[in-house]
Amino acid sequence: MVGYDPRAEGPVLSTTEIAAAGSVAGMVTRAIISPLDLIKIRFQLQIEQLSVQNPRAKYHGIWQGCRCILTEEGLPAFWKGHLPAQLLSVTFGAVQVRSPIASPTLPSSCCLSHLELCSTPYDSRNAAVHFVCGGLAACTASVACQPLDTLRTRFAAQGEPKVYQNLRHAVATMYRTEGPLTFYRGLIPTAIAVFPYAGLQFFFYNIFKQVYMWAIPADPDTKGNVRNLVSGSCAGVLSKTITYPFDLFKKRLQVGGFEQARTPFGQVRSYQGFLDCIVKIGQDEGARGYFKGLSPSLLKAAVSTGFIFFCYEFFCNTLLSLK
Repeated sequence: MVGYDPRAEGPVLSTTEIAAAGSVAGMVTRAIISPLDLIKIRFQLQIEQLSVQNPRAKYHGIWQGCRCILTEEGLPAFWKGHLPAQLLSVTFGAVQVRSPIASPTLPSSCCLSHLELCSTPYDSRNAAVHFVCGGLAACTASVACQPLDTLRTRFAAQGEPKVYQNLRHAVATMYRTEGPLTFYRGLIPTAIAVFPYAGLQFFFYNIFKQVYMWAIPADPDTKGNVRNLVSGSCAGVLSKTITYPFDLFKKRLQVGGFEQARTPFGQVRSYQGFLDCIVKIGQDEGARGYFKGLSPSLLKAAVSTGFIFFCYEFFCNTLLSLK
């Protein structure tokens, strides 16, 4: 885990326990931030400017968007796509927590992971090491989980009446009408963005933890959960802002071929690929179009990153205390 010292004395967690802690932390966090995730996706997919001055815009603010969704689709709509999102969180957390990778620049015995660094001569508290570890582990997890991410986006993008009635229906329909490659729509911007995002997230998390400990010295006997929560939130906000446009590109590409479900929400665009998506958004929506949905995304990043670090280390500490 972040801050884990392989030379420390006392009980240590097994690979299974570490993966379980990461998965449970992902599940708890996903349930909390699901409404923010849905709002973010709706904003990202809207072609019209997110402004009250644009009468054609369906959504133009977080609170207005929440009221609109609540009125038109009901409270359960905020958890549309929650099942594939939970599967995504559990799978992503488990893969990222334990992702052994051999690198030319690191010894083969080095286990690169989301929140763990095992048996390496490098200082596990070094921010640069966490940048590499977080980035490489996230790349592995993203490729494995891309189909679930696409399903989550499709469910969040659809209004009422629903195009996909459940997860099984969505998988069967997408496979039959669009082919197996449709589950990997948006993989290029995902692959480009995931390394710097995850790497920066852990890089900043490690730095913020050190700054926090310097500014607010804590009792060495305490677990530092507040420090982890604050450091994780700040790291998430900063990392998300830097890499945000790639997440928007991914969402636009993931709903390609799904245009019939988007017509009630306003204008619809189709893109021929990653570069075409970048060019058309710039032409039609301007530079601000690349950052649509940034506000709910930053709020989500702060909450999710803070709580996933908080929950992960809480569950790890709990398991250690039971040994």
